[in-house]
Amino acid sequence: MSNSQTMDSITDRDGILFKVRLDFSGAGKPGRFLFGGKPIDKAAEEAREQQIAIFRNVPLQGMQIIDIDVTADVYTVYDDLNNSDTAYAPLILTIKADALENIIRFIARDDFRKIEILDPAYISLNHTEIERLLFKVHEEMKESRARLEKKYNLR
Repeated sequence: MSNSQTMDSITDRDGILFKVRLDFSGAGKPGRFLFGGKPIDKAAEEAREQQIAIFRNVPLQGMQIIDIDVTADVYTVYDDLNNSDTAYAPLILTIKADALENIIRFIARDDFRKIEILDPAYISLNHTEIERLLFKVHEEMKESRARLEKKYNLR
């Protein structure tokens, strides 16, 4: 193996192929009298379908969605805080990102559960790339905090 091949295998010049698992929650909506209620598993599936439509129709700068996998079953867990069951509909995306910092927007999501880097096997970053990655983490944290403040009217 030549020196140039070694360098290409440990950098992210050709992009990074990864899988990310997002689990979308659904809360059941009580109906009036006996009609109109929505089971929590159906609400979770609807939340997942809405996100799939967004992923298919809204381009992500610096990224390409290769595959959308919805084969995982919806599951339910008991939420101690709300004293109720919550259903989750998993979604696994296979994505090719131009740069490592593009991945941050997925791992900063509330519905993020797991990430798997498929390619390359090794990534080497210089000082500038590490600084850019850390700055992107900072930006995503600020945006997440702002969304939470807006959601709970903390401002």
